[in-house]
Amino acid sequence: MGELRRGDDRWEVYLEFQPDPSVDAVRGRLHFVNRERHHQTGWIFLEPGEGEIRERFGEFSAVELWQFLESVEEPPVARG
Repeated sequence: MGELRRGDDRWEVYLEFQPDPSVDAVRGRLHFVNRERHHQTGWIFLEPGEGEIRERFGEFSAVELWQFLESVEEPPVARG
C-alpha cells in the first residue's frame, strides 16, 4: 500500500484480506515490514469487500499509521 517514513526509519505497509463467510464480509489487517522486522495489527477492518477496506485504509493519515505501528511493536528491552 505504500511506504511509511520517519527520518531513517522506513516501513513498507501492506493490507491483508481474508473472507469471513460467517458474516458474509471481508476482514483486513495491516502489515508493517522493514529489513529486520515484521509487525501486524489484529483484524481491524470488517467490510463487505476488499474495495471498502482499501477505501477506509486511504482515509488514514501517516500519523495514524505510525500510531498503529507503535501499538504493535515490541517494547524496547530494558538494560541495566
